[in-house]
Amino acid sequence: MSSTAGAPDQLDPPPEPLLRPGDPPPFEIVNPDGAARVVLIADHAGRAIPKALGTLGLGPAELARHIAWDIGIADVTRRLAKRLDAPAALAGYSRLVIDCNRKLGNPTSMAQESDGVAVPGNRGLSPAQRAQRVAALFTPYHDAITGVIESRRRAGLVPALVSMHSFTPVMNGFERPWHIGILWNRDPRLPLPLMKRLAAEPGIRVGDNEPYSGRAEQGYSIYVHGQDLGIPHVLIEVRQDLIDTHHGAAEWAERIGNALVDVLADDGLYRLEHY
Repeated sequence: MSSTAGAPDQLDPPPEPLLRPGDPPPFEIVNPDGAARVVLIADHAGRAIPKALGTLGLGPAELARHIAWDIGIADVTRRLAKRLDAPAALAGYSRLVIDCNRKLGNPTSMAQESDGVAVPGNRGLSPAQRAQRVAALFTPYHDAITGVIESRRRAGLVPALVSMHSFTPVMNGFERPWHIGILWNRDPRLPLPLMKRLAAEPGIRVGDNEPYSGRAEQGYSIYVHGQDLGIPHVLIEVRQDLIDTHHGAAEWAERIGNALVDVLADDGLYRLEHY
């Protein structure tokens, strides 16, 4: 902005930071000193919204639904971190503010509508507003994951990566029959033995790339932090009605934890391989 003659130029003030005092941090590292060779992540663990954004124009009912977060998965992931003695990176903010499991620029990264629900606070965002969310929430979370993985690489270890998510029992009128889904793309090292181990449990119906497909590559984290690095990786989806109570989360963390302990015991997993 130009000033009157003889006076110094006046610059526009920098934008205020998105996160203000009292806002929670963009991520949490649970059990950072865990000794296990596996790293857990949960892209949709939290449902916080920065105070500066209000409620994005949504009510409490909408913000409690799956459109805002992966119901139950934070509880399951924390329990798994303890069970496996593994570090876990949990995103703190709602996927409605910015989805940490989408490529930047994807229309669902800052969705204007989610499962038929309009999100007024995401309409008409300027490039500066989008960049503000990326800098405050997306980048710190992914930098934290990179830091955990790199700390193991510096110690001479090839880690495994497990991404934790949850899915709705019904979508578009279809009752999803799976209790748990294993999503994967090209690297079979973790998903195939994990599916076999889980399917051996009585009463568990396991989905192979269900209810979503890892081959669609619509996500982000498992590809950037797993596939691109050549480390063994898998994405686990747990049905939300099974883990929406502490009791259910404890039961399924135990089941998944037992299966992972068995599968992760294979020393042959821990090599860098690009498929």
